[in-house]
Amino acid sequence: MRRRSLCNILALLLSVAVYAHNDSIYQGTQIKIDIASPIIVPAINQWKIQHYELAVNVRLKDRFYPTFEAGYATPGGFFRVGADINPLKKHPESPHALLVGLRIGSGYQAKKADCWGEIIAGCQVNIAAGFYMGWMGRFKFLFTRATEDKDGNAYPTYIPGYGIRDNIGWGVNYYLGYKF
Repeated sequence: MRRRSLCNILALLLSVAVYAHNDSIYQGTQIKIDIASPIIVPAINQWKIQHYELAVNVRLKDRFYPTFEAGYATPGGFFRVGADINPLKKHPESPHALLVGLRIGSGYQAKKADCWGEIIAGCQVNIAAGFYMGWMGRFKFLFTRATEDKDGNAYPTYIPGYGIRDNIGWGVNYYLGYKF
């Protein structure tokens, strides 16, 4: 059921991008891959967990970016859904952006789903025709804070996409992307 919901969200984002392609509201779809997490997360994490992440966003009306992010960390998969806004007043054709936004995320491992929220801020710059790079800082707060279930079974300490089960967390992504 969770996999089906994930597929439905991705299909919705892609159908909006395809349907709105000729409309003045739609201004492109970006696919981004995080190139820092596969290096940084194992270096700073005591369990040497591998972390991979991919994001898809759609630029609407120069400033609004609905976003879907999915990834895998050694114990399981995760996804985030949200939106970013570019608060800078600029020329509509400028490819550069300062982004602030919100995400809701869920990480899956075993038969347990954890849920969290994120406040994000970052920037992206155009480095060549269609290619972008940028960074994103994340302030994370966990909605599911229990450490054990009703039967006394302990939940895993590490949550894919969130990190170590704690009240708050931080994260940074550095990505390369391409705009279609």
